[in-house]
Parts: sequence; structure tokens; C-alpha cells
Amino acid sequence: MRLQRDWITPLTMGAFGLLAVTGVLMFFHLDSGLNKTAHEWLSWVLVAGVAGHAAVNWPGLRRHLAGWRGRTALGVAALLLAASFLPLGAQGDGPPFMGAMRALVDAPVPVLAQVARTTPEVMRERLSAAGHAPASDADTARTLAGSNFGDQMRLLSSVLKPAGG
Repeated sequence: MRLQRDWITPLTMGAFGLLAVTGVLMFFHLDSGLNKTAHEWLSWVLVAGVAGHAAVNWPGLRRHLAGWRGRTALGVAALLLAASFLPLGAQGDGPPFMGAMRALVDAPVPVLAQVARTTPEVMRERLSAAGHAPASDADTARTLAGSNFGDQMRLLSSVLKPAGG
């Protein structure tokens, strides 16, 4: 199969547009539906498009990389990528409320009951009704719902609702 600019360039542009929009939505916490999933999985379309674009434009790409500007741009990008793996401590922990959310996720059943102003027995019933029957009072939203933070939040939301809410 011969790579052709007339479909590789629009593919690359479309994938970039999709990832730019979903990335901005995620940055401002405005993503919904399949935005995050589309951003994660369709990034492979951008990777393929960029690889194809580089292949059909190889001579021009080599000319760009022969000069100091092209090399500098790639060097800076490589340094930024390396820096993105460094831990940032408290700054990288997300919004201020995340500490409280993590504490709730790791709270055992009796503590969740206390937060909900109910008894541990009622909390066990609520958890069971939500499809996550605790095996012991030491169970937490993390052990019951798994490692996905969204699943943990949905579970907590369903069991911490006030009576009649």
C-alpha cells in the first residue's frame, strides 16, 4: 500500500482536532460521556497519522532535523517528556477536595456509617443494595468497587445519600 498525502494529512488534522478538543475539555473538567475514552483510544489514530505524515514527507522532515531549530525543538520536547515523569508532591495531587475523597474511599464500613449518620448495619445494607456486599467491616469503597476512581465515587454517592434522598 502506498501512503498518500491526500488522506494522511486530513486524517492527522482530524485526529489532532479531536484530541485537542477532548484534551481541553478534560483540562477544565468539562468532559462527559465518552470524551476521556475517545481521547485515550483515538490518540492511536493521531500516532498513525503522524507516522504516515512523517513517512510521506520524509525528505522535508530530514531537512528540518538537520538544522539547529529542528533539533532544539525535539530536544526541548524530549526534556519536557522526561520532566513529566517527575513527581510533583502535593501539587500533583489534584484539586483540594481530593484528599477528602481519598479518605472516604479508604474509610471502613463503620466510618462510612458514621459519615452517613447511620449504623454500620444500615451501611452494610446500603452497600449490598448497591451490589457491593462487604465481607467485613474492614471493607472500603476501594476494596468493594475496585481501583477505578469513578466506580468508587458512584458507590459512595449511592450509599452516602441522606435517607429519602
